[in-house]
Amino acid sequence: MTAQLATRPTVGVAVALRDGSAVRIRQLTGDDAELLADGFARLSLESRQFRFLTGKPRLSAAELRYFTAIDHHDHEALVALSLVDGRGVGVARYVRYAKDPQTADVAVTVIDEWHGRGLGTELMTRLIDRAVAEGIRRFTASIAAGNLAVLRLLRTISVDYVLVGFEDGIVEYEISLPSPRDDAA
Repeated sequence: MTAQLATRPTVGVAVALRDGSAVRIRQLTGDDAELLADGFARLSLESRQFRFLTGKPRLSAAELRYFTAIDHHDHEALVALSLVDGRGVGVARYVRYAKDPQTADVAVTVIDEWHGRGLGTELMTRLIDRAVAEGIRRFTASIAAGNLAVLRLLRTISVDYVLVGFEDGIVEYEISLPSPRDDAA
């Protein structure tokens, strides 16, 4: 059964970051390919290396289709938009594993000029809430060994994580997500 892909942007929520700057965080949709391409073009080579584990020069049309083919269940992505100019400044996404539906791969990317403001923390916290609501219990992440910002992020959001592998400069983590809240209690 194929889930219907969302194409209309949701309104989202305005969020003030720790430096006073503000963003709107909403679900990414099928209409956001240009937004993603623009954001990718503004990433430094190091940020591209950290996110994709290679210094890729651009996203292909096929990659843009994949990154915007969101069903909000097995594949979720949240985008942060600057309230000043409406441009994308960060994305957090998970993709559920078909063979282990309680596990999903996770990635967070923030435009370089927005580093250090708490945007990654906001995106990851909201993505975790979405994942837990969709039955995901753990994330996996493949991280460039030099990407210390990811470790700071994991410590900031207070999740349990464990190193499960290291090979060729790539570190593999498993991140335990909180249990679903029982609103009936």
